[in-house]
Amino acid sequence: MANDASTVFDLVILGGGSGGYAAALRGAQLGLDVALIEKGKVGGTCLHNGCIPTKALLHAGEIADQAREADQFGVKATFEGIDIEAVHKYKDEVISGLYKGLQGLIASRKVTYIEGEGRLSSPTSVDVNGQRVQGRHVLLATGSVPKSLPGLEIDGNRIISSDHALKMDRVPQSAIVLGGGVIGVEFASAWKSFGSDVTVIEGLKHLVPVEDESSSKLLERAFRKRGIKFNLGTFFEKAEYTAEGVRVTLADGKAFEAEVLLVAVGRGPVSAGLGYEEQGVAMDRGFVLVDEYMQTNVPTISAVGDLVPTLQLAHVGFAEGILVAERLAGLKTVPIDYDGVPRVTYCHPEVASVGITEAKAKEIYGADKVVALKYNLAGNGKSKILKTAGEIKLVQVKDGAVVGVHMVGDRMGEQVGEAQLIYNWEALPAEVAQLIHAHPTQSEALGEAHLALAGKPLHSHD
Repeated sequence: MANDASTVFDLVILGGGSGGYAAALRGAQLGLDVALIEKGKVGGTCLHNGCIPTKALLHAGEIADQAREADQFGVKATFEGIDIEAVHKYKDEVISGLYKGLQGLIASRKVTYIEGEGRLSSPTSVDVNGQRVQGRHVLLATGSVPKSLPGLEIDGNRIISSDHALKMDRVPQSAIVLGGGVIGVEFASAWKSFGSDVTVIEGLKHLVPVEDESSSKLLERAFRKRGIKFNLGTFFEKAEYTAEGVRVTLADGKAFEAEVLLVAVGRGPVSAGLGYEEQGVAMDRGFVLVDEYMQTNVPTISAVGDLVPTLQLAHVGFAEGILVAERLAGLKTVPIDYDGVPRVTYCHPEVASVGITEAKAKEIYGADKVVALKYNLAGNGKSKILKTAGEIKLVQVKDGAVVGVHMVGDRMGEQVGEAQLIYNWEALPAEVAQLIHAHPTQSEALGEAHLALAGKPLHSHD
């Protein structure tokens, strides 16, 4: 089909990551004739180099920690070390299974899949493999790659990106992680569980700095307890090789040495040399600019995922891709409320949130109009059984809805679904408080927090 010049697809998608393939699947489901172009493997960063493999490593680390700590549960176990080849085998089997399933979905929906490096050649076409693929609409979904800092070259040897870290043939004896955001603290957590000596360097004043400050402080406390070192509030100056590793020097002259340096300072959009600017697409620092319906300034071109300046999360890409497909199919669509998107950092302990922080709420509504309540997981039976510490913090507009839910503790990522409903349905504390939560579960902690906020605490102090 793609080689037939007379074929004009309803939708041509450049990039088969989360946003691109979600648009392809939903578009085909709605009767659109869809072409999906991907230079690598369908599934993109999330499946092959991001969400899935990192969480597999983190789970392997969790098992290692459980083996070390089994005695406290009355279980006799020994920890003999990490077989990194076997860890990679487990990780790759997870990826392979999901990849095959996704390939099957693409085929079953009759999406025309084209493997090759595409380039936008007009407002309605993409060139790939020497052919021009025409479409009534084009969706740009070329994703992102790890970025670095000026003067800091990622060489894949001692100075590595997350892509390299996922394929390392050894567990580093020591590691410096430059960047205390999601990627940085997840790798720091996994490597510590594997036995590495880890130091995180973050130029801002807290780890996971986009989260509520109370969540950041709880994570910092937990990392100290685990022996993960970190340096906050001073920016990177330079990195250089030593005889056995790498030395990182900060702006205040403080220096750190380790076997490897993981550069985890974020991800940048993949847009250079792909013809976007030549076709008049509005850009900003490599990002493609879109309106609330993911449409660019060129009427026949939309963009989604890490390529646009929204939250760089796979599930955001899914939602954006689905929105575009439904809009093109003529369905009524609603813009995404990005504050209402659940966010999870899968370190140990996990950090999960939805809605806005207490500081942001005070900025929007005024300090006297904001109520915050903290529920300590020490009062939750299942959390005590799991021996996890942390809290659930609720942010409420006085006498109104809950506008932020911020959680720290093991398995809190599994509780964020209910938190998402609470925020997005603009629930009042009293409305959540009347719902009966199963006992003993960690979800019960959300119910208990709302009971307290509604003025009728049960397993918490007034």
